[in-house]
Amino acid sequence: MAVVPQKTRQQRSMFAASDDSVMMKQIHATHAPDGRELYAKPLLHIVEDIFLRAAAMSTFVQQQGAHQAQLKELDEKVLQNGFHEMIDTMSYNKINKISYEISSKCSEGGEEDHATTLAIFNLLSNYSWDAKVVLALAAFAVNYGEFSLVAQIYLTNPLAKAVALLKQLPEIIERAEDLKPQFEALTNLIRAMTDVAKCIVELKELPSQYITPDTPEMLTATAHIPTAVYWIIRSIVACTSQIVGLVGMGHEYTASTTETWELSSLAHKVSNIHSHLKKQLALCYQHIDEKRNIESYLALVRLLDSVHIDNMRILKALIYAKDDQLPLIHGSTKKGGGLDLLRTKTVLLLISDLELSNDELTQLKQIYSEAREQPGRAESQYEIVWLPVVDRSTPWDETKRKQFETLQPMMPWYSVHHPSLMNVAVIRYIKEMWHFNKKALIVVLDPQGKVVNPNAIHMVWIWRSLAFPFTSSREEALWNEETWKMKLLVDGIDQLILSSINEGKLICLYGGEDIEWIRKFTEAAKAVAISAGIHIEMVYVGKSNPRENVRKINSTIFKEELSHVFSSLHLIWFFWVRLESMWHSKVQHKRAADNDPIMQEVMTMLSFDGSGQGWAVISKGSDEMAKARGDTILKSFVDFESWKQSAKEKGFLPALIDHLHLLHSPTHCNRLILPEATGSIPERIVCAECNRPMEKFIMYRCCTD
Repeated sequence: MAVVPQKTRQQRSMFAASDDSVMMKQIHATHAPDGRELYAKPLLHIVEDIFLRAAAMSTFVQQQGAHQAQLKELDEKVLQNGFHEMIDTMSYNKINKISYEISSKCSEGGEEDHATTLAIFNLLSNYSWDAKVVLALAAFAVNYGEFSLVAQIYLTNPLAKAVALLKQLPEIIERAEDLKPQFEALTNLIRAMTDVAKCIVELKELPSQYITPDTPEMLTATAHIPTAVYWIIRSIVACTSQIVGLVGMGHEYTASTTETWELSSLAHKVSNIHSHLKKQLALCYQHIDEKRNIESYLALVRLLDSVHIDNMRILKALIYAKDDQLPLIHGSTKKGGGLDLLRTKTVLLLISDLELSNDELTQLKQIYSEAREQPGRAESQYEIVWLPVVDRSTPWDETKRKQFETLQPMMPWYSVHHPSLMNVAVIRYIKEMWHFNKKALIVVLDPQGKVVNPNAIHMVWIWRSLAFPFTSSREEALWNEETWKMKLLVDGIDQLILSSINEGKLICLYGGEDIEWIRKFTEAAKAVAISAGIHIEMVYVGKSNPRENVRKINSTIFKEELSHVFSSLHLIWFFWVRLESMWHSKVQHKRAADNDPIMQEVMTMLSFDGSGQGWAVISKGSDEMAKARGDTILKSFVDFESWKQSAKEKGFLPALIDHLHLLHSPTHCNRLILPEATGSIPERIVCAECNRPMEKFIMYRCCTD
């Protein structure tokens, strides 16, 4: 190479072509692609490999150990892509021509960088933009690689030592500390050029079935590619000039602040281009993901509407199985498993977010454990799989990880190994088709994978495993067997109540959050029981969504021995959840208070809870039941002497019912407060007391007590 006078090289400014518009018109004028294709990615991998290995020399620090993983990965990419088979002879020749062009023009000196850059564009006129940039980088990598290779091995290889002496490299390396800023600037610019080239190649290889050239995101990105290619090739020229200057001047070479600034300025410019392209590339991928998710969603809709011989295709569509990870994990044994474990079984998909309540989990565990105690029973032939729905709009962070890892081991059934095994299309299906909105639901798949119930959680709360196989027809059949009585109301929540029912005792369930009313009512009830010569088993059932206030009342009732109480807030929660589940179940079967007696009674109970007052329900376990709000039932007990004779003649319960009818006022205000339903809410709901349509309001509530 000829020696380039240092002064001449420094005089060549990177900003010689001041008019960017004119400059880019010149570049576009050279662009005349003839349709030839170059698979740029494998060639770029080779270039990246050269730059990475040469980086150790350019910073004069042996960094091979730090780069080993990256180098190995690049080697594998090159081998997998069949590099030698994909790069044709014409491309090899073009690389050599460009390499010679850059070296010769930079060695001769005097030519302005833009003119050299324009000459390279003329050599590459028949190629696409991505091919231009990769071929130019490959040509530079040849020169840069040769320079770095000799510098790295000259101490151990006699041939390299002789060449290095002729190139005066020992003198350069001896002055490494003085030249460090320039080599760092060179390395930074090469890294920036490579990053931009990778973005350009990525944009070219985006799948055309999901994003087309006229897509707004792609249009914006590709509009900037010619400018990006120009500044990469312009930077290649600057880098080559730097290397030529080092080799040509040897020990006489003086580190130039101007040249370092030039490379740093180019690195800054190219880095800005990379940031912009990276953002546009991200938008393109977002567009692609949306298209893919729509495609996956529609495929899932078709699949779930189809008939299958077993449940495997459906489960595989819902739970993505990674090659290196089993899709399921058993909460009790911590063992992983494949979806084949669920083949030909009825599968209950428990769908919730990561904030599944402890009450729900505790009750489900109890029901599941009861079913497993007698595995031979027909109603025990099902499996539960937890599908956690995680908001993908926010990143998977430490909080979510802890929530998931806390919940998963608590479940004695299967769950997905990780929420990431559920793709976006599945989550969309769960929300749109199964109406999931934070509130847990249970979707039932029969052994053939057919959805036989989009939400069986209400059946599970009401009838436990007796609801098997959890179909809508089974739900209808179970309701046909039920009548409104105390046993349906309390189920197996409290053994004392069940024992009292079996013994024919009067049972009084009461609730509310007014402790003074509770004291007056329990005192009056005890006095009436003594006067009437009967026994009334009184049980406090609190209020739905029980909080600290109900806990305090429960404790007060227990300490003052006012009545029997449920042993935990969980049982109070379950009492009210079962009532709400009865309402939801009836609504799903198009039942209303004006055409279904059980629905009418359920709504009465729920309106008691929504009234904010005390209330009571009294029964012997038969269909006959006395019920009233707190002020009415208390007045009835206080006025017992006025209907005591009737109680002797008719019986206590019939007489109480008659007296409550006398006290009933047609003026009333009932409130029915329900949690958000997992499905549709009927437009028309009639009052359980007067059968008139109720007004609908929206209430937002935050309970922190």
